[in-house]
Amino acid sequence: MSLMGIDVGTTGCKVVAFDETGAVLAQASREYPLLSPNPGWYELDPEQVWSFVCECLRAVNAQLGHDPVTALSLSSQGEAMTPVTKDGRVLANSPVSSDRRNGLQTAEMEAALGRERIFELTGQTMSTVYTLPKILWWRDNAPEILDEAWKFLCYVDFVAFKLGVEPVIDYSMAGRTLAFDYRTEDWSDELLAAGHIRRDQLAKPRPSGEIIGEIPRKLAAELGFNASVKVVTGGHDQPAGALGAGVLQPGAAMLAIGTTEALGAVTERPRMQMLDYNVCCYHHAASGSFIALSGNQTGGRLLRWYRDELAAAERAIAAETGRDVYDVIVEQIDDAPGDMILLPYFVGSGMLHDDPSASGVAIGLDFDSKRADIVRAILEGLTYEVALCIRSLNQTGVEVNRITAIGGGSRSDRWMQIKSDITNLPVSVIHTSEAASLGVAMLAGCATGVYSSLEEAAAQLIKTRKTFYPRADRAARYQRQLTIFADLYTALRPIYAAMAADA
Repeated sequence: MSLMGIDVGTTGCKVVAFDETGAVLAQASREYPLLSPNPGWYELDPEQVWSFVCECLRAVNAQLGHDPVTALSLSSQGEAMTPVTKDGRVLANSPVSSDRRNGLQTAEMEAALGRERIFELTGQTMSTVYTLPKILWWRDNAPEILDEAWKFLCYVDFVAFKLGVEPVIDYSMAGRTLAFDYRTEDWSDELLAAGHIRRDQLAKPRPSGEIIGEIPRKLAAELGFNASVKVVTGGHDQPAGALGAGVLQPGAAMLAIGTTEALGAVTERPRMQMLDYNVCCYHHAASGSFIALSGNQTGGRLLRWYRDELAAAERAIAAETGRDVYDVIVEQIDDAPGDMILLPYFVGSGMLHDDPSASGVAIGLDFDSKRADIVRAILEGLTYEVALCIRSLNQTGVEVNRITAIGGGSRSDRWMQIKSDITNLPVSVIHTSEAASLGVAMLAGCATGVYSSLEEAAAQLIKTRKTFYPRADRAARYQRQLTIFADLYTALRPIYAAMAADA
């Protein structure tokens, strides 16, 4: 037997099958385009995403032989949703977190309820990322979608629906819609009214780790499954990744380095002072605790931008040698702090400032600057933002004293050492970079009796590959640079505002 985790991200999907010890038996991934039909619009074609998920399912199942999947669970990016009819027809592409077309609708919700009341109900800070303001944009620009939609489904419940089970959304994903009251663990009538959406148009909220159905036999056979497969509620990719990284106790934090970069720390409840730092707090995928979340929407997309726009030489080396292009890009930098400082605000600032007018800036360029200096500035700039996020969490009473890094970026030892030096904290990397898939596979195992608890599953499945510790000389230099990094945004804020007013 095996357990499967499906992770539907912003720019790609992954399917991984694990045995009971956490060893990877088979995996497959596909990358899909993030569509941008207009400036500030970023969306996915849900049917294309589903098609690629199916390809991954068939590819993984074909490799399993005598270890058929008995249960699966799902994680996905947050906020993006798909309007569907009852017969499964998709009515529109799904705008993702970084889509900023709904600024007016976000302001409307904030004016109607107030930031404090919204946080009191949801644990979320007001932003354009959330599902409900995105639906309001359709109300104002494509009202027929609201009229025709049977359900608005986030990707965990959309894929589960396509797998033939009832649309059910877990608490952690529901928390990212801005329609979920974390105190009652149900949809909020107050928020639904502000969002002009009916309760029956959303999936049923349930805790992570519950069996919600079984894939119909015919569909299971078409997807290559060789046994009866239970479908289990999963989680938003950040809490799911924290679970798969073993981040279950206060003091521990997960740093997810993927398309976006997210810092999630375990805490017991939301606190109103989190609002001052734009820290979101919502259900963990591990029952009984919460995740305090901060981060940066730019994240690993910045390295992908560098790869596509500036890294022709590195791409050629990778093609000639068969190496991963990102390894070639990162390994060209030396082992000393850089002089260039880069603000990684390519889709607005991170959550800390929540400034959609902010844009990327690099200072320290001169005629001696090389591509390697830009790469180092990218790696350091993204990490300076993480360090400021840690500082803000500490100031809200959420302790962070150790980090576990997950996601594709965690494969780079050089970057992980930079992370440790800049944050001045130990940074551990686990045996797999696919922690979100592992986390939801743990939920599938607990729901079907393979493990007695998540703690037992974590002890059995999660193995630390390496831990990086801060080097005193590097950490001291980086702390000085961190002050400059923080001051740079403060100095540029009125310039960003003036540029936005003139746009």
